[in-house]
Amino acid sequence: MDPSLATLRGRRVLLTGHTGFKGGWLALWLRHLGADVVGIALPPPPGPSLHAAIGGDGLLDSRIADIGDAAAFDAALGDFDAEIVIHMAAQAIVRRSYAAPLETLQTNVVGTAVVLEAARRMPSLRAIVVVTSDKCYENNEWDWGYRESDPMGGADPYSASKGCTELIAAAYRRSYFSGPGTARLATARAGNVFGGGDWAVDRLVPDLARAAASGVPVSIRNPASIRPWQHVLEPLHGYLMLAAALLRDGDRHAGAWNFGPDPDGVVDVGTLAGLVRDHWGPGGPAMQLGDVAAGSLHEAQLLRLDTTKARTRLGWQPRLDLAASVRLTVDWYRAHAAGADMRDFSQRQLDAFAGGAPAHVTEPMGDLRQCA
Repeated sequence: MDPSLATLRGRRVLLTGHTGFKGGWLALWLRHLGADVVGIALPPPPGPSLHAAIGGDGLLDSRIADIGDAAAFDAALGDFDAEIVIHMAAQAIVRRSYAAPLETLQTNVVGTAVVLEAARRMPSLRAIVVVTSDKCYENNEWDWGYRESDPMGGADPYSASKGCTELIAAAYRRSYFSGPGTARLATARAGNVFGGGDWAVDRLVPDLARAAASGVPVSIRNPASIRPWQHVLEPLHGYLMLAAALLRDGDRHAGAWNFGPDPDGVVDVGTLAGLVRDHWGPGGPAMQLGDVAAGSLHEAQLLRLDTTKARTRLGWQPRLDLAASVRLTVDWYRAHAAGADMRDFSQRQLDAFAGGAPAHVTEPMGDLRQCA
């Protein structure tokens, strides 16, 4: 385990979005670190979820509320006095934001302000990590990666909501979390994540997992679109390192941070889909590569992140190459389909990741399929 994370043991943590995919993995990690965690989120949607698979209610003090409703959120929070706030709750699907723009803005923008207002009332608070997205940048489809100082933007409601979230966080940081004795606030921007336990609609890997389970071929949208793909544990490691760094030296680590893959993880959609299919082997997903249809909803064709700041100032770097990330992900879905104890299986994957050497951890994870 990363020794820098030892400072999180015994800390009181407020985690929003714990019933989601990334939030569920982070709840498991925080429990393993020995943190005292209260989670506030909406209930998971009907159907399979990571939260259900790992028994998420047993990992933390789970409370249900909509972050976009200030009264409901405050009632759920009660008098919990966190030392660390990690805000992850969000409407996270680009295509859904076209159908429900007001819901997206209410959750992602107003919800962030609701959480930060509650944070202002916590006397013991020392660190805030607000998780946004690589979609927050004004995307000019450049070949080079976006840096934390590049302007915010967004051609769709989801991307605009994440740019606005960054602006809200920056305003609260300057107005309320920069003076003597106050907490310090950082934002974290990650690329496209995947991993076991994601069943969201209109996401590539969950669509492939559903195709494998049903035997119905899936149509792959925009197969030539290039994305920075990374296993879910990679940015979560960054978020935890960032929280620990804020506790250690808040002034140095406040601000925005990118977390993205090595160059081998920046590939087009069709390539990643092919890797998933090939690793799955017999019984894997059948797929059809589509094109960008005329009149279809806008989705970025090229997006990269520059992670120099996180590598040089935090000491964070990816631990998995793309092939290892795909292998862990497919192994998780196959274990779930086989009826494995998924909390145990997920914890073993987390332990292997956390105990691996930096760069490309492959060998220490080689026996994980035996967990099923």
